[in-house]
Amino acid sequence: MDNEAVQMTLDLDDKVHKEIFQIPRFDFGNLFVDIKEIKQMHNSNSMAILGDSIEVLRHIKSNTVNLIFADAPYNIGKNFGNNKDKWKTVQEYISWCKCWIDECMRVLSDNGTMYFMTATQHMPYLDVYASENYNVLCRIVWSYDSSGVQSKKMFGSLYEPVLMVNKDVKSKYTFNHQEILVEAKTGAQRKLIDYRKNPPQPYNTQKVPGNVWEFSRVRFKMNEYENHPTQKPEALLERIIKASSNAGDIILDPFSGSFTTSAVAVRLGRIGIGIDINEEYFEMGLRRTNIATEYNGKQLVKEKKRKTNAKSKYVRG
Repeated sequence: MDNEAVQMTLDLDDKVHKEIFQIPRFDFGNLFVDIKEIKQMHNSNSMAILGDSIEVLRHIKSNTVNLIFADAPYNIGKNFGNNKDKWKTVQEYISWCKCWIDECMRVLSDNGTMYFMTATQHMPYLDVYASENYNVLCRIVWSYDSSGVQSKKMFGSLYEPVLMVNKDVKSKYTFNHQEILVEAKTGAQRKLIDYRKNPPQPYNTQKVPGNVWEFSRVRFKMNEYENHPTQKPEALLERIIKASSNAGDIILDPFSGSFTTSAVAVRLGRIGIGIDINEEYFEMGLRRTNIATEYNGKQLVKEKKRKTNAKSKYVRG
């Protein structure tokens, strides 16, 4: 794609974004100490960065990002194509996590919020660290069912922890509870009357969700499926982004993977920034947020591949 075609695409994207969200084209250069030091591509509302997360974070100015969602490698041996998430010891992994957490909290605005995830066995270490150095707002459980084979020696793991933190207990933070209401099933469906109110009234039909979230994992047949081993569902990110940011806010995902965070952020009228060290996932981000339709002479098209080599019973038969 030549420079003229790229500029025409950016101009069109800028016009569409203004018409839908009334948000002007964002100047990404203002976020970085020196934007030329990072490998990136962007349009009017999204930036994809190719590089090591901690190194890139060090190029971002302090107190500039409104919301961070960090889904770092879990140290459980997943294969991400050109690197595996396995450290020699748990202590080395936790030390690495503390490093990126501190960098994320540095770039987070004083009134911003960060959500981060890790494996169930590692979250206690990071929960203590966040509690001692920052302010833990909420401990969330993402719960899901699994049709896969479960252990017969212990209870299977069917959840992943999410920690919601901000800089200080006195910090103000965004929480748009009206944007994330869910159906209040118990009282409303049974048409119960709440006699604590004066006068008594039927129970509310909607409520703010609690800290146990039930979202299905992303399956191969779903439209949102991408070729990534730990893809998070769009519904999970939509709740986080709606609750903890407003239109025009800057949303950062330092371990973007499938770039779901950026894709949802852009769809909701936010500014998305995603970082990943894997060039295949970087290309995914270019495509999913409409930054580019080709890269290095290659057309960026969605080609679904299963995340496992295990064959179904139909294929085996």
